[in-house]
Amino acid sequence: MPDRLHFTGNDEADALLAQEPLALLIGFALDQQVTVPTAFAGPLKLKQRLGTLDAKTIVEIDPARLEEAFREKPAIHRFPGSMSTRVQDLCAVIVQDYGGEAERVWTEAADGADLKRRLAALPGFGQMKVTALGAVLAKRFGVEAAQELVPSHPTLGDVDSAEALEQYQAQKRAYKASLKTQ
Repeated sequence: MPDRLHFTGNDEADALLAQEPLALLIGFALDQQVTVPTAFAGPLKLKQRLGTLDAKTIVEIDPARLEEAFREKPAIHRFPGSMSTRVQDLCAVIVQDYGGEAERVWTEAADGADLKRRLAALPGFGQMKVTALGAVLAKRFGVEAAQELVPSHPTLGDVDSAEALEQYQAQKRAYKASLKTQ
């Protein structure tokens, strides 16, 4: 298990992603229409503002209070209302289906197909996020069931340093630009 994931440039946020499975899932949930560092710094900001990063606590918090935590400057996400709802919905699934233990999503997966189904059932997790999280679980955490989810193209699973994050982001920008010219 890594001591940190190099997704934010902030040692504390990067360590939280590696040490708290719910932080990793929340980071992926937030990874939409913001930069990778912004999305994955979100779990630390949320923990600092709520005093915890416990799925059951987040489910039970008043939605308006959670949205307020997302809106507090600097905002956790550019869409604080919808993303606070998404995080609360994600935590509800973690509580209901996994007893509040986010790591059970992957530690109890029977195989790659089961893991893919479990990840795809999480709120806001489409095919791209399933693939990217699968690559992180396989390459950074050694999750055997995730091996078959690893694509042939670069993903966040390949990011093992600040330099690798910069390279990944440059490749991602180039790929998106190539789509626009087609």
